[in-house]
Amino acid sequence: MGEWTLFSPGDKAPNSGTYIEDGVNSFHMGINNPQIVKLHKGERFPNTSNHERKWKRMPK
Repeated sequence: MGEWTLFSPGDKAPNSGTYIEDGVNSFHMGINNPQIVKLHKGERFPNTSNHERKWKRMPK
């Protein structure tokens, strides 16, 4: 089994790290000023700035 890659607001962070907002069409259009948060393992994800966005771990 693998680890989830997209997280909803209120989910718990599986690992400590930096997470960024990811949108539905972000691959093609990009996101202007996405939120970036640093979370520790077990902390909950904050609300996103748009209901269609999710949280994704930033690459190292």
